[in-house]
Amino acid sequence: MWIINRSQPMLETLPLLNDALADPKSEKPMQPASCQNETRSIKPEILVAVGICTHLGCSPSAKFKKGTEDGMDASWLGGFLCPCHGSTFDFAGRVFKNKPAPDNLEVPPHMYLSEKRILIGEDKKGA
Repeated sequence: MWIINRSQPMLETLPLLNDALADPKSEKPMQPASCQNETRSIKPEILVAVGICTHLGCSPSAKFKKGTEDGMDASWLGGFLCPCHGSTFDFAGRVFKNKPAPDNLEVPPHMYLSEKRILIGEDKKGA
């Protein structure tokens, strides 16, 4: 399970990538209704995701730095790379087009019990 506190620069990359993503609006049911939005989250700055590639179940790696700093191509804005077969995902866990992974990373049902506590496995309308 991944819980990632995304910075404002990370969030700013999301709308820039829509044309490069296989399912930019997350229309496939890979997240609860409370996360059916651009950030795929209840709180924009917090991503809760299952860190398992939807291709063959490998674990993608963080590639948060832009461009070639993290060994990616110059157009890379940051996100996740599955090193086994090359699937790439943005900071919302959305998969890029023409990659082996067929779907975005799963966002499990979850809810906030307080500002610092998340309950994963239940979703009471995103409360």
